Amino acid sequence: MMMKKFELQGFAGLEDLKQVECPIPEPGHGEVLIRMKTASLNYRDLITVSGGYGKSVRTPLVPLSDGCGEVVALGESVTSVAVGDRVATLFFQNWLSGPPTLTALASALGGGLDGVAQEYMVLKQEGVVKVPDYLTDEGVACLPCAGLTAWRALQVEGGLKPGETVLLLGTGGVSIFGLQFAKAGGAEVIITSSSDDKLARTRELGANHTINYRDEPKWSKTVRDLTGYMGVDHVLEVGGVGTLKQSMMSLKIGGHISLIGVLAADDDNFRLGAAVAMNAKLQAISVGSRASFEAMTKAMDLHKIVPVVDKTFAFDELIPALDHMKSGSHFGKICIGF
Repeated sequence: MMMKKFELQGFAGLEDLKQVECPIPEPGHGEVLIRMKTASLNYRDLITVSGGYGKSVRTPLVPLSDGCGEVVALGESVTSVAVGDRVATLFFQNWLSGPPTLTALASALGGGLDGVAQEYMVLKQEGVVKVPDYLTDEGVACLPCAGLTAWRALQVEGGLKPGETVLLLGTGGVSIFGLQFAKAGGAEVIITSSSDDKLARTRELGANHTINYRDEPKWSKTVRDLTGYMGVDHVLEVGGVGTLKQSMMSLKIGGHISLIGVLAADDDNFRLGAAVAMNAKLQAISVGSRASFEAMTKAMDLHKIVPVVDKTFAFDELIPALDHMKSGSHFGKICIGF
């Protein structure tokens, strides 16, 4: 039997992303065959298929890392899942627990390994995780990268405590998960956006304070005012160098900045001396382990946290979905249905 998949076949950008047909694979020893049901997009996927990583990306490559699927066949010696189980794909297939290693970081779906933009795929049994029943397929597909990144930033590396203050930048997938996890953890949340409509939606999700950064380009001053000039305990920094100076100026002495994204333009004005003066903890975050994923889904099940999905496109509409992400008009996650 045949199936469809997308392949990145060159380095020219979206024009090199092609839909092809191939035989449905069979699982080997310790492997499972997954029928994919839904996938979600991350900014990393847009960079990959747009040629932003250049020839560091191997081709042909099946893109996308995050998916929800159903186990439809088992290889020999599979014990952790059964046929019919609904599972999430793990972003890093070889990062099971503990700190990251080179082997773990080389096992990213849609990067070092073929990703989930295919109707069927074979993965090791350790590379999939059963998920709570209350979540929709779209909700499950949002978890492997954006959800786990926000969880690791706040809970694993940040050690979030009730009563602390969290600053979030923008309303993409990581930031909205950060809002939901921070509120579940008893934290106060400040969030920025260039859209008043999006900021209104974050208040509906529990944001305590909102800042339109187009109206207030020096938004760190507002953050200081909101915190009695003390600053925030945590920042989920998804902008990169372009926003890091303002994030640093928003931080409490000894506070924690999670370095996650590179969305904003570079700013040559940032100086590392500011980090030293603030005794800041700067922690680069690259998703997380299977153990952290399982802890996250247990917490989500307890609080019944529902991932925020902006829009779901059909499988054949992967390129329009990527264009939608590029526009920056989305709130939360963008999904692909199979």
